[in-house]
Amino acid sequence: MTNIILCGGSGTRLWPISRTLMPKQFVKLFHNRSLFQLTVQRNTLICDAQLIVSNAEQYFLAKDQLEELLVKQNSYLLEPQGRNTAPAIALACLNVAPEEIVLVTPSDHLIKDESAYEKVLQKAKELALENNLVTFGIKPTFAETGFGYIEAHHYDVKAFHEKPDKKTAQSYVASQNHYWNSGMFMFKAEVFLQELQKYAPEIYKASLQAYKNSKKDDEIVRVQHEDMLSIPEESIDFAVMEKSNRVKVIPADLKWSDVGSFDALYEELPKDDNGNTVHEKYISVDSKNNLVYTDDKYIATVDVEDLIIVDTGDALLVSKKGSSQKVKQVVQKLKETTQLHHIHLTGYRPWGTYTVLEDTSGYKIKRIVVKPGKRLSLQKHFHRNEHWIVLSGTATVTVGGTTKLIRPNESTYIKMGEVHRLANEGKIPVVLIEVQVGEYTGEDDIVRFEDDFKR
Repeated sequence: MTNIILCGGSGTRLWPISRTLMPKQFVKLFHNRSLFQLTVQRNTLICDAQLIVSNAEQYFLAKDQLEELLVKQNSYLLEPQGRNTAPAIALACLNVAPEEIVLVTPSDHLIKDESAYEKVLQKAKELALENNLVTFGIKPTFAETGFGYIEAHHYDVKAFHEKPDKKTAQSYVASQNHYWNSGMFMFKAEVFLQELQKYAPEIYKASLQAYKNSKKDDEIVRVQHEDMLSIPEESIDFAVMEKSNRVKVIPADLKWSDVGSFDALYEELPKDDNGNTVHEKYISVDSKNNLVYTDDKYIATVDVEDLIIVDTGDALLVSKKGSSQKVKQVVQKLKETTQLHHIHLTGYRPWGTYTVLEDTSGYKIKRIVVKPGKRLSLQKHFHRNEHWIVLSGTATVTVGGTTKLIRPNESTYIKMGEVHRLANEGKIPVVLIEVQVGEYTGEDDIVRFEDDFKR
């Protein structure tokens, strides 16, 4: 069995923790593990391999986090642009053997009852072997209006329902035969593709052509941009599951959450006797039922209740509990004037990380960490000069046609327009301070001539 892990989405309702280049599934929220890592860990108990569907930026995050887990048998399908779940799953199914059973899971769900989960997967496997398309229905614990529902009789699906209003959701919960649509599936790859061809032939045909045209390199399949855009954008539910007569649903009580908002996250985090989330840098005085998250600042609350307070260094969110679904409206406004929806102060790259220490008109200061054996692209900039001061490790620096070693407390200077490269040929991380000076210091002021990561 192969676990197809869908890594799309930017988790806008968890801003400012979640950003486009570090979405919620890769943020380490639970015991120094990300939701992506927890997904992999629980599914390796039944699956033999992982096929991660993501964009190019998330590929490096996924690869690094899988290396932390020491998990093998990983492959990647990179989409240049998301086209919803039906094309993503189709492309993934085309990349495995036709008879292969696939478990399709989002990368950002939390499941706490793993014993019940294993039993549910075993039953799903039985039904999948009988050529069924199996979905998982979560027994609702309250009248949630943010999920779709599956109406069922035993394992038979009677109907799929879109996200309901509050009154309708309450009637679904009372009926005891309606389940939250979890977005998890299991089936043989060829069975799904047959049903896709039958009910959504345009998606099947375009996906097949895109897969044939894709670039395959070792463990990576890279879909071409124009081919991806030619695939109709559609969810698996609308394209196949709501139309096929092969669909089965397994009711499940898994202590499941999609961690889709700060209110949902609050429910899953450890709390003190007053209902406040626990954090070593949070000081509470006569405060109750607050979610407080901070990167490095101390936060103190006095005589406040039912608040969400999230500080990430470059952004502060304060919200009433119960209103956190509106955070996505904040993100829409941010997109008009800033890049705060897109990236944190710390950016993750395939070679390591950089952290912006100061960014003002005319200059920017960064802390750069380059992993052992990695190097940045051979590049130049049109609008800035750069000063590099090494703090630890030994940097191999190429400027023009000259290559030299820069050791701790030594520095070098790169003039505007000079072709240069930074590499770490040692066995410990290289840490340096980069000072950029110029009229424009944006991340897009870069021309790459060579790149180990094919960017």
